[in-house]
Formats: sequence, structure tokens, C-alpha cells
Amino acid sequence: MTAEPLERAPDRHKRLPGPVPFPDPRHPLLRTARDSDLPELRRLDEEVFQEVAYPAFLLRQLFDMYAEHFLVLDDGEGRLCGYVLAATTALSHDSWILGLCVTEDSRRHGLGRELMVEILARLRRSGIEQVRLTVEPANRAAILLYRSLGFRPEQPDGGLRRDYFGPGQDRRVMRLGLSRSL
Repeated sequence: MTAEPLERAPDRHKRLPGPVPFPDPRHPLLRTARDSDLPELRRLDEEVFQEVAYPAFLLRQLFDMYAEHFLVLDDGEGRLCGYVLAATTALSHDSWILGLCVTEDSRRHGLGRELMVEILARLRRSGIEQVRLTVEPANRAAILLYRSLGFRPEQPDGGLRRDYFGPGQDRRVMRLGLSRSL
């Protein structure tokens, strides 16, 4: 037997209350990153990725190289709550997702999916045929998101790469063919 969540439980007259509104009715604006976003991108990257955040100089260079594939979620008040960054190669039709993050307080509202769907659409329009990414093997939520978008572990060994980023920093490599997906 299942129970209704408390906010949907019948009152003493056996009536259900109306729908519960989303906690914050303002939806962040998804847009291309701007040069003026760099300090806020640095703050966001450090908040989410902590000790493995990109150094400021590298974040700057990634922005300079891949600005058209660097998307942010802007709350409208100058604060960013998420980003996705894709890097493309000059001579082939491949791309890597170098970063996807959403602040902890903004998770579980589909914002990561929204970022990924938009970046994949932009990559497809740019002629990219294959996208790869790495994910921490224990990050089940991210793996489920990527699988739901069509990413599959790159073989062998289900995509698991021991010590990928150094000793003890394993990653799972996942791949998506854009010509057949989404």
C-alpha cells in the first residue's frame, strides 16, 4: 500500500488540497556564458567540485576556447546555479563534456537534464557525431541522467578506467552517438 505525501493527504472532510507549487517559481535562464560570468563560474565550480574544481586560469582558457559550447543557468540576480561545458576537436566530429554541475539546492528539478539536452542539440547542429564524458563511478544520479539521454559505457570493462585522473581517481567513460540519439 502506498500513501499520499502529507501535502496531498485528504483533510478531515476527505478533500484533497490543490497542487503544491514548485518551491521557487522563478526558473533559471539557460544561456551562453559571457566573459563577465567568469568570477561567478569560478565560485560555482569551487562550490560544486571543491578540491577538484578547475583552476581559475584553466577555466578562463576553456571559456576562451569553447565559449559557444559553455552554457550557464542564470537565476536572474547575477548568480549562476549550473553550467555545462563541451569541448570539440578541430579535425574530427567528436566532443567531450568537460563539466556539468548544478548547485546542491537546485538539484532534482531537471536542470542538469535541461543543460545536457541543450548542449547536445547545439553539438548536433555543429556537426558533432560522437560525444564522450567521464563520471565518477559512484555518482549514481549522474550515471542515470546520462543513460537516460542515451549515453552508454565505453567498452571494455563497462567504461571503468582505473586511476583515470591519477591514483585512486577512477572514472567511467560514457559515449553517445548523436546521429542516432535524441
